[in-house]
Amino acid sequence: MSPVRARRSNEAAKVVVVIADVMAFILVLWILMDLLDANRANDLVQLVRDVARWLAGWSHDLFTFDARWARVVAGYGLAAVVYLAAGHFLAGRLRRY
Repeated sequence: MSPVRARRSNEAAKVVVVIADVMAFILVLWILMDLLDANRANDLVQLVRDVARWLAGWSHDLFTFDARWARVVAGYGLAAVVYLAAGHFLAGRLRRY
């Protein structure tokens, strides 16, 4: 593998890792805001909620626990773990090329 190609694949892997980490951070931030009863009228809280709901659209109502906090942690936490695992796996594959 040429040094230029190795550097480019390494840079691409870094971008993928950063994107996955930011996505997971937003989801974890929303979990904390929800558990701590953040003011939903606040613009920042609304932004984080909207982005987290979009990111976890496939998982935020996946579980039907009786306790609301458990549904939030399981649904949004699952999305965060999946994004982290997929992003870091993909980055590892990119580094090998």
